[in-house]
Amino acid sequence: MSESTEKSRIKIEEAKDKVIGAIAETMDLYGVTPAAANLYATMYFEDQMTLDEMREELGMSKPSMSTSVRRLQEIKMVKKTFTRGSRKHTYAAEKNFFRSFMAFYCQMWEREAKMNLDAIEEAQEDFIDVIKDSSSTPEIVAQAKGYYDQLEESKTYYHWLEDLVESIRSGEIFEFLPKDQQD
Repeated sequence: MSESTEKSRIKIEEAKDKVIGAIAETMDLYGVTPAAANLYATMYFEDQMTLDEMREELGMSKPSMSTSVRRLQEIKMVKKTFTRGSRKHTYAAEKNFFRSFMAFYCQMWEREAKMNLDAIEEAQEDFIDVIKDSSSTPEIVAQAKGYYDQLEESKTYYHWLEDLVESIRSGEIFEFLPKDQQD
């Protein structure tokens, strides 16, 4: 191998390392451990990898590797792939950042909206019971009404969040924020 070819390969690895470092550094947004983030970033430049290849590349234990892969699968950043003739499971990183973003954040935002709207509905029923209770003092009724109204206002946010998720899933959001915007 010529010296210029070797220099080019080193430059390619250094360039990949820059991106791997940046991806790994920002993966905390997805709620993954630094080990899982480093794994995803490394897999980003590979077609597919087995657990053994991952362990060899990153020097992680097999249990840690399995846990990281499982977490990345849960958030749809990594998927199991099939390789004909191989008994070992292989995995591939999701390379479409739009798809990763949409899958992860839509799932989180839906969960947030549902959990909070359910809690608000239950709490508002309790506040109505207090308001309608003839034994409640005017002070208690006023407090219950205040909390009821506060929760009513917060529903606007959660319904907006549901609409945001729907606009992302349907692709409608890209009419307002096109994917191909340039600097």
